[in-house]
Amino acid sequence: MKKYYIYLFSLTMLSACSDFLDLQPEHQISDGSFYQNADDFRTALIGSYGGLQNLHNTALVYLGELPTDNAEVRWTSPTVAEVELEEVNFTPANGFLNTVWSICFTTISRSNNILSRLDEVEMNEQTKNQFRGEALFLRAYSYFQLVRIFGPVPVVEVAFRSPVEIDAFDMSRKPVSEVYGLIVSDLNQAAALLDGVTGLSKSRASTGAAKTLLGKVYLTQNEFGAAENVLKEVIDADTYSLMDDYKVLFTNGNDDLPESIFEIKYMSGNLGVGNNFSSIFTPARFDMDIFPNAMQGSGRVLPTQDIADTYEEGDLRRALSIGDSVLLNTGNYERELHGLKFVDFTTGVQGDGGINFTTLRYADVLLMYAEALNQNGKQDEALTYLNQVRDRAGLNGLAALSPEALALALEHERRVEFFLEGHRWFDLVRTGRLLAVMNDYFQRNNLSFRAEEHNLIMPIPLREIDINPNLGQNPGY
Repeated sequence: MKKYYIYLFSLTMLSACSDFLDLQPEHQISDGSFYQNADDFRTALIGSYGGLQNLHNTALVYLGELPTDNAEVRWTSPTVAEVELEEVNFTPANGFLNTVWSICFTTISRSNNILSRLDEVEMNEQTKNQFRGEALFLRAYSYFQLVRIFGPVPVVEVAFRSPVEIDAFDMSRKPVSEVYGLIVSDLNQAAALLDGVTGLSKSRASTGAAKTLLGKVYLTQNEFGAAENVLKEVIDADTYSLMDDYKVLFTNGNDDLPESIFEIKYMSGNLGVGNNFSSIFTPARFDMDIFPNAMQGSGRVLPTQDIADTYEEGDLRRALSIGDSVLLNTGNYERELHGLKFVDFTTGVQGDGGINFTTLRYADVLLMYAEALNQNGKQDEALTYLNQVRDRAGLNGLAALSPEALALALEHERRVEFFLEGHRWFDLVRTGRLLAVMNDYFQRNNLSFRAEEHNLIMPIPLREIDINPNLGQNPGY
């Protein structure tokens, strides 16, 4: 029975844990008392979205930034897991990897529970379609994180209602192509089911979010024609637009902005639903005076000098993304590179940041679309969309670039546009540039680390292999 633990754990949790809600005690929730009406399904969905808070807050930002030339740990007692990421020396015991696996499969299980029960309940068909679309989006979102981090993973599309059903199910890892097949199918269905749904917060799935994620999935698979088509649909819908002021994307009150496509909500006030970005992006100093109550940072994900120097002269994003010095309690300033995005300077409590984290935004659509166009031989058109992002940053447009030069220009643009948003590692892996870029960075900085081919996917968490030895391990770990 040991191997069933993780799936039974996810099943029994259902979708009922959410700090946003006042719910029936979890131990009292059962098939007989839950999933009876639209309110129950709405509650279950909110619980599912709630899991994404910790996914980004405690894992994906670390994985997307710390193993790259963007960020480094600067404090005296880093954890083993943090050092492993910084040195691109991942091990199966890494806690960040275990967090991704656990949260994603819990979200998948919750989505499956919702999907398997919708047809059993009488409900307005439009509402039912909306809930189905949201659950499919969440399942696809979770599987996308899993497959691009771990490669082959188990594919579970059913809700288990007994240990016997779990025992009969094939829990082995499936090929990457099969995982992506499910993701594409889920997102296409979600986009269709959510078409015309209005009035939802951007922390909920939408047609635009499903199509944007689908575009990213197609790019990751090198299906550039499909990526171009679906991203053009997002642009042509005229639903989203770039904010004139880059800063407002990452400061207090950034809820539901026109540029936001899908975001993770956080709230301050010691409610248990704040984020850690204020701590992890700022220095580990006791003598800073940048937060109320003399709160200190933790120095876990700080800008490298390399990223600080890579911005072009006149790029407005530089001063809005990276601080060069911090105010001390003596009234003096001292040079300390630190992140500014998502840092809530109004909170004096670690883990209580109230700034939303935007995981999909319109600038990403424009740059992904430009990338697809470039790959499809449409360089002049691609430059039009790249230059929209550069114009917002106060930079001159680029012109007359070869496909190779344009690809490097897009790589640079994504790096500075999305710094601290968890994109860098995945962008470099997706474009096949990870080994060249990171090993050059290590060499230039006299670091003894080296990224190897097997690092392009990360190890299956040891805890999961202990539970289910049939998972096996990725090569090189």
